Amino acid sequence: MATTSDGGVPRPPQRNVTIADIARLAGVSVPTVSKVVNGRLEVAAATRAHVERVIHEHGYRRPNRSAVKPAASIELVFHELAGVYPVEIINGVEQMAGVHHLGVLVSESRGHRVPGRGWIDDVLARSPLGVIAVFSDLSAEQRDKLAARGIPLVVLDPVGVPSDDLPSVGATNWLGGLSVTRHLLDLGHRRIAAITGPAWALCSRARLDGYRTALEAAGIPVDPALIRNGEFEIVDGVTHTAQLLALEDPPTAIFAFNDGMAIGVYHAAAEAGVRIPHDLSVVGFDDYLIDTWLTPPLTTVYQPLTEMGASAARMILDLAQGIQPEHTRLELATRLVVRRSTAPPRR
Repeated sequence: MATTSDGGVPRPPQRNVTIADIARLAGVSVPTVSKVVNGRLEVAAATRAHVERVIHEHGYRRPNRSAVKPAASIELVFHELAGVYPVEIINGVEQMAGVHHLGVLVSESRGHRVPGRGWIDDVLARSPLGVIAVFSDLSAEQRDKLAARGIPLVVLDPVGVPSDDLPSVGATNWLGGLSVTRHLLDLGHRRIAAITGPAWALCSRARLDGYRTALEAAGIPVDPALIRNGEFEIVDGVTHTAQLLALEDPPTAIFAFNDGMAIGVYHAAAEAGVRIPHDLSVVGFDDYLIDTWLTPPLTTVYQPLTEMGASAARMILDLAQGIQPEHTRLELATRLVVRRSTAPPRR
């Protein structure tokens, strides 16, 4: 037991002031003090100022976290972690991050376009160098919280048209859709079906616009019966192909808006005894490695997913240093890759 300097009544040794002490002295809850200490935004300005004043007066010392300080990192949030698509993008981000000795953190919104409410709190706690939202959208509140903490945001493969002040990286989807349809028209096809992605996805709408433009330029009316709405899932290719082949005047070619649905087209064609490309030409969109192992190898559109990931990471690095990217809205070139799944129609 310690004593006073003048030899008076003994007193217990002084202890560090805790968050609970600050909460009691300020007349607020412990969670409120915790939010102020950790820089969270959902505390009223007057309350924050009052708590900070009590902290200053009573000498609360924030825990020293330097020993466990996380390495600088780039955070990716995906609409869904499935298939080759996210792997290619992660590879691109890691290529750029590795050069600058950064970590890469990955999360998903479980099929939802906008991450859940708890996601932003976890991101702010991790305090990454920047966030890349892949085929996802953030709420206005989530974007505001990132901006308030100085955490830059880049959208990759945006689901909607990005605002002028939001950096984004995409691909030339309209040109890809145009190239596919022109290729099939040049082969002599006139009944060309399209299995799209979801209507809310910008890339799907752009590919459909390219498809329509090519048909209209060739003087061929767009037949609504040949346009089927999918969700970029293999089963969509199976279901819609079966329905298309059952039409009184079936298509001689099918343009699937991603390679996964093209695989579904192959499956449904085999089930129906339809030979590719003798009876039906098929084109996909993505150009995954597996495409060369299909029988026959798939004609598709190369989408530079790895390069898109690297470009988005490069934007984050620039923004984190206060450098405005040269191009706020970047679209990388797609190109048609012709293999053996397309041929002139038999009739």
